[in-house]
Amino acid sequence: MKLIAAQISATPGDVEKNLAQHIDAIHAAASQGADAVVFPELSLTGYEPELAGGLAMAPTDSRLDAFQALSDRFTLLIAVGAPTQGREGTQISMIAFQPGLPRAVYSKQLLHADELPFFTPGTQQQVFRQGGHVLVPAICYESLQPAHASQAAAAGAQVYLASVAKSQKGVDLACNHYPAMARKHGMTVIMANCVGPADNFIGAGQSAVWNPNGERVCTADATRQALVAYDTRTGEASTVSLA
Repeated sequence: MKLIAAQISATPGDVEKNLAQHIDAIHAAASQGADAVVFPELSLTGYEPELAGGLAMAPTDSRLDAFQALSDRFTLLIAVGAPTQGREGTQISMIAFQPGLPRAVYSKQLLHADELPFFTPGTQQQVFRQGGHVLVPAICYESLQPAHASQAAAAGAQVYLASVAKSQKGVDLACNHYPAMARKHGMTVIMANCVGPADNFIGAGQSAVWNPNGERVCTADATRQALVAYDTRTGEASTVSLA
């Protein structure tokens, strides 16, 4: 299975511009033979908690139809980040598109204290199956909590999809934590981080993949948009710059 983390810089609040950027990145990922591509946390709007409530979208939003078409065309799992409206309030969500399947939504279950004024937590873990593999999503802060990784492993995860928006401090924490989780649970961990301004910090990029032995096999730099690719069958890894 070929996994790709799309490291991009979102324009805060400009969904249309970000949609176009996602589509370009998906085409680039498909040209690399991707089976699954994951984007950073709240990638369609940018990580902007104060704007999220007004930007919340439904999974059925017609603006997202292009993702389903690309998923069907390339037989590709596409996981994008967006705020959605839950029963109790706005949620930080991953919307997933798979060929021939209804759109699936996973909402972040464990929120950082700074997020509590703006968001409500999700209540249910989501599991994706693609190319004979089980992939379990995690969104930023919760991906640093050992209990969440254990929950993913209990669900049969072979791949832990970490969609994040992290500063350099957060990236440093992730690079210490993810190898241990990969080794402990025998699963591949792939992190898609943003670059550029986000809320009150700068996205520090360095999107990466750790194999089930806990070895970091590929990473992007801290400032440029890129695709980080890893083939679970061959162990081949690479980065490709995005314009």
